[in-house]
Amino acid sequence: MGNLLIIYASSTGNTELMADAIEAYLRKKDHQVVSKTFDYDPINVEDLLLYDGILIGTYTWDDGELPYEVEDFYEELEDVDLTGKPVGVFGSADSFYDTFGGAIDLLADRLQSRGAVLLDDRIKVDLTPKAKDIENCELFTQKLIDKIE
Repeated sequence: MGNLLIIYASSTGNTELMADAIEAYLRKKDHQVVSKTFDYDPINVEDLLLYDGILIGTYTWDDGELPYEVEDFYEELEDVDLTGKPVGVFGSADSFYDTFGGAIDLLADRLQSRGAVLLDDRIKVDLTPKAKDIENCELFTQKLIDKIE
């Protein structure tokens, strides 16, 4: 089974709910999972290379901006070659703003520019994830599993 990393930032707990659902699904499928938060855990971009696949979650701040706790990671991604590394990006946002989920797109674009093999879907949830959103997180996670197996 794969060795997977989940990293996420969550201000209101919405992205954390998504990360928890993703982690539970991976564990149910007998994968090894390391879960870290941008708020509390040291994250070295070089460590991304140690995993078979990576799932990164972020909320979107204001009108499409990265949250401050993700900014350093975003900049440090310029220093790592992720060629061929399967990655999925997910998060919560607020459809009130003109740029819905902009931080998710910014992060996905940066990862792709570093050679990561992104899942076609980017999971964007409007505020609190509902049951259907959690189901979509599981389907999204299965796509990453399929890429690493």
